[in-house]
Amino acid sequence: MGFSEYLLLALVHPTEFRSLLQYKLFHDPKRDISAVQEHPTSGWDRRTMRRCWHYLDQTSRSFAAVIKELDGDLARTICLFYLVLRGLDTIEDDMTIPDNEKQPLLRGFHTFLTKPGWTFDGNGPNEKDRDLLVEFDIVITELEHLDSESSRIIIDIARKMGTGMADFTYKAANASSSSSMYVETIEEFDLYCHYVAGLVGEGLSGLFSASGKEAEWLADQLVLSNSMGLLLQKTNILRDLAEDVEEGRHFWPKEIWGKYGFTELKELTDRKNEENALWALSGMTVNALGHLIDSLDYLTLLKNQSVFNFCAIPAVMAVATLSVCFMNPDVFHKNVKIRRGQAVQLIMGSTNPRDVAYFIRDYIRAIHAKSTPADPNHLRLGVICSQVEQWCEHHYPSFIKVGDGGRAQVEQAPNEARLRILIREDQLRNGKQLKAQLARQAQYGLQQPKEEGLPWIFFVFVLAMFLLVMGLGAIVVYGIIWWSEESNP
Repeated sequence: MGFSEYLLLALVHPTEFRSLLQYKLFHDPKRDISAVQEHPTSGWDRRTMRRCWHYLDQTSRSFAAVIKELDGDLARTICLFYLVLRGLDTIEDDMTIPDNEKQPLLRGFHTFLTKPGWTFDGNGPNEKDRDLLVEFDIVITELEHLDSESSRIIIDIARKMGTGMADFTYKAANASSSSSMYVETIEEFDLYCHYVAGLVGEGLSGLFSASGKEAEWLADQLVLSNSMGLLLQKTNILRDLAEDVEEGRHFWPKEIWGKYGFTELKELTDRKNEENALWALSGMTVNALGHLIDSLDYLTLLKNQSVFNFCAIPAVMAVATLSVCFMNPDVFHKNVKIRRGQAVQLIMGSTNPRDVAYFIRDYIRAIHAKSTPADPNHLRLGVICSQVEQWCEHHYPSFIKVGDGGRAQVEQAPNEARLRILIREDQLRNGKQLKAQLARQAQYGLQQPKEEGLPWIFFVFVLAMFLLVMGLGAIVVYGIIWWSEESNP
């Protein structure tokens, strides 16, 4: 960001500017992987692992920051998992590799992970992550330093993902017509996203459990793990439409955009079709938000703070991205992102399930506020938004506030119906207890305390003061009248 951008941010979004300034000046990473005491878990003392950390920074700065802050050797394990999948994805995305060469690479990629010294230099010169595959032998070397269970999980996920990617690239390469090159149905779209992202969630849950940082049964939460991956992947696909169309990639399912009169995906980028294109964008938003409740449920299962941050921050940023993209025509012409100051606020605030839920609830409200009854997806969007509101209110009631020291406090909100019910139930309970006490006193012949009223002398004193004030007032009024008559005979 240049000076003018910082100045504009300070003027238009001062709270975000303050958060960005605080983050740059005062934020310290939770761990330094290059420190000597971290070498046993980070592997920084090995040249090959240092190169792996280098490629992590090079391929994804946003993920690199949260990966490095994972506890213990889990950071190194997730780093290698990410690089393996990034290498696989680089082969799939490269449109310069013929399909007859790409098929065996994708389907056999998992076997290369156990082949020391394997590298690949067949990517096109403009493929941004080709250097990783050129030096991929360092990743294979480091995989040998992992425990057997973690290695097994990474290789298994690479096998499943490579097979799924190969199936879809084969279909695209052998499309008999322009229509068959698209992802046709939502079911097919879900399957593709499962292969490229849902399996990532499944693998991460397995690695979290294998590390001992999370419960063993987390690895069995396949539906929730899949939904976490699909929420992030569908958000990226929604946001990257303009770039994908320009490069000949078509991920939006025709079942969503075809119903609005489009025959080709590139027609959505024509400004003459903006209204119907926005309805298609709304349909994609509804489809992505369909995984939000499962993602929230998944986050509540996480107990390790570093693991929670690793999962929660991308989820919140995904919903924030959906909010800024919703009903935004810029999506069809450029890559739309959330503001950097906004991202910093989310990073600093996404530290517990309650705050994350409230962040998401606020963005859902922003999405719903931009929806119009003319939108064919208006009703379905409203249902999803209400489900998220209900989930947040059920798990983290708004009238319960967390005070200092983490102690819960009930906020006195007279318009809160549930709080009025609680107060009424408390009053009834106290009334029943009083009646029971009086009944016991009567049973044992105990004298019940008489209610004492105000003493009679109090009323006499009040009456006397009233008469005194009235008398003094009358004297003052009489004096004023007499003085005015004497002054003006």
